[in-house]
Amino acid sequence: MMEQKKTDKKKRILEIRNLRVLFPVHKRWLPAVDGVSLCINPGEITGVVGESGSGKSVMSQSVLRLRDHDTAVRYEGEILFHEEDLLKKPLREMQDIRGNSISVIFQDPLNSLSPVHTVGSQLEEVLLLHKKISREEARKKAVQMLGLTGIPDPATNMKKYPFELSGGMQQRVMIAMALACEPELLIADEPTTALDVTIQEQILHLIKELNDRLGMSVLFITHDMGAVSRLCHSVKVMYLGQVVEDIRTEELFRNPLHPYTQGLLACIPHLHVKRGIKLPTIQGTVPSLSNIPEGCHFCTRCAYADEKCRKLAPPPVEAAPGHIVRCWKYTEKERRA
Repeated sequence: MMEQKKTDKKKRILEIRNLRVLFPVHKRWLPAVDGVSLCINPGEITGVVGESGSGKSVMSQSVLRLRDHDTAVRYEGEILFHEEDLLKKPLREMQDIRGNSISVIFQDPLNSLSPVHTVGSQLEEVLLLHKKISREEARKKAVQMLGLTGIPDPATNMKKYPFELSGGMQQRVMIAMALACEPELLIADEPTTALDVTIQEQILHLIKELNDRLGMSVLFITHDMGAVSRLCHSVKVMYLGQVVEDIRTEELFRNPLHPYTQGLLACIPHLHVKRGIKLPTIQGTVPSLSNIPEGCHFCTRCAYADEKCRKLAPPPVEAAPGHIVRCWKYTEKERRA
């Protein structure tokens, strides 16, 4: 597991404060993200984990307001990038930030790349859009970035179309595009989901190497707890639009407190488990946004839930120094009882 980097909290790259992201469904505004707060410091890799439907991707896409163009969306709260609220910026300023100061790697590279343009032309376009350089300089920089991600013979592969490359090579092209303008923050939205195990490991190693070499911060969204243990300095566990536990990576595996976090870790298979023994599971599924429980969002699947959990939403509390959990078991009043 990785050691927590020492950073100055006054120089946070990104700070999200009580973010709510709501979508209109049948004349109601439903919260896909419901009161999320988190901080990312310079040079840190921050992991976000949770089941599908937990709001991880919506939260990360909201940083760059990627859903503004194709659907009605309403934001509440603040997203501070170098202490400037991105939610208040006009579209023109957001276009300058996207791909330049903050970049994104999506989970399906083939759907994110244009099939009718070569990978080189797409890389050059990013550079020409954000940097005041000539086309020749953009071409040289594009070759350099492909080489940085480990693509062999980058000058030749520049001329290929995305469908001519393997899944791992496509993802490396996406990483090269994301890093072309040397962003301060990289959002990696499940970047290894569609890849085989060997390529997954290579991509994770590449992200860690580039983080060390370039010093960029990373918001890493994943289902893979193994990747979290090797890559991330801290972890936010999300469930149904909320961060239910905010914890350093080493503490996540040593002392998880929220029942949902404990359930996620219990589901990880171990080599020493005897054959024929069933893995533990978290019963049920993530409720729909139109059926969010009145109290604790996890109460319908929690083995410890009581009447208070079903009626009242627990606040986030600091159960230990630097360890935030959203559960009635750890409120100050409950601990004194």
